[in-house]
Amino acid sequence: MAHARRFRFGIQLTHPLPGTTWAATARRVEELGYSTLFLPDHFGDQLAPVPAMAAAAAATTELRVGALVFDNDYKHPVVMAKEMATLDVLSEGRVEFGLGSGWMRSDYDQSGIAYDPPRVRVERFFEAIAIIRGLWAEGAVDHEGEHYTIRGLDGLPKPHTPGGPPLLIGGGAPRMLRFAGAHADIVGVNPSIHSGAIDADAARDAGGDRYDQKLAWVREGAGDRFDDLELNVLVFFASVTDDPGALADMLGPMFGMGPAEVLDSPAIVAGSEAGIAELLEARRARWGLSYTVFQGPDALEAMAPVVARLAGS
Repeated sequence: MAHARRFRFGIQLTHPLPGTTWAATARRVEELGYSTLFLPDHFGDQLAPVPAMAAAAAATTELRVGALVFDNDYKHPVVMAKEMATLDVLSEGRVEFGLGSGWMRSDYDQSGIAYDPPRVRVERFFEAIAIIRGLWAEGAVDHEGEHYTIRGLDGLPKPHTPGGPPLLIGGGAPRMLRFAGAHADIVGVNPSIHSGAIDADAARDAGGDRYDQKLAWVREGAGDRFDDLELNVLVFFASVTDDPGALADMLGPMFGMGPAEVLDSPAIVAGSEAGIAELLEARRARWGLSYTVFQGPDALEAMAPVVARLAGS
């Protein structure tokens, strides 16, 4: 059995809830018992994550804030470290710092940022993690790498959280998941998106059998620290329904899976409120996935009874 941590829940939003403000939205997320309000980090129609995180933290008292996840290629790690440390100070320790190597090709193409091969983006990301962690620690940082050079820089302010906010690393391929197991506090176990767009291959990589393999890679990287990790999953589709089978029939062609495979995917949640609670408990027992993040305003309200039932248990 995978290690069983207490359930936590997050919601990823891109805009205020319809007819309300971002501050009121953040308060509603907190009121419903969600642990964390996340934003994606893309260049399309969404709020920019850093100011939105700051505003959400200012409007609430306990809600944690983060991006799921920041793209390392969009900001120099010195800038990212300072912004996150500042936000952690201002929020009194309510930042969760998610960082990834970047994947969405359309962002790169439209912005003119170079879309380097995966190996380059990943190795640059590895350097960035070392720099950011160094800047959050005591003393000055010197770093001579292939991608970044830092000379005698003391990262100030230091975060409110000693050593820095919890580090969330998401990945779907072996190298990233082994690295996440070795270095992250929270590991986001995701489909691998090799093409730079969510396509049939990415959808198929969300199958339960693939997650068996992905968790093995996390374990390999983590070694003795595996039980210290919190394991996270982003749910792409969530529905309260009395007929999950019919929903699986509909979604199957989109995911390149049969109905049973659809319902086995950690990226999909469907069933009655009690059924969804049982499903999440089974997934925690199988994979250790205790930190579930839903997406969008509809899921925020629809999944609230499940959050109320399971959060903290």
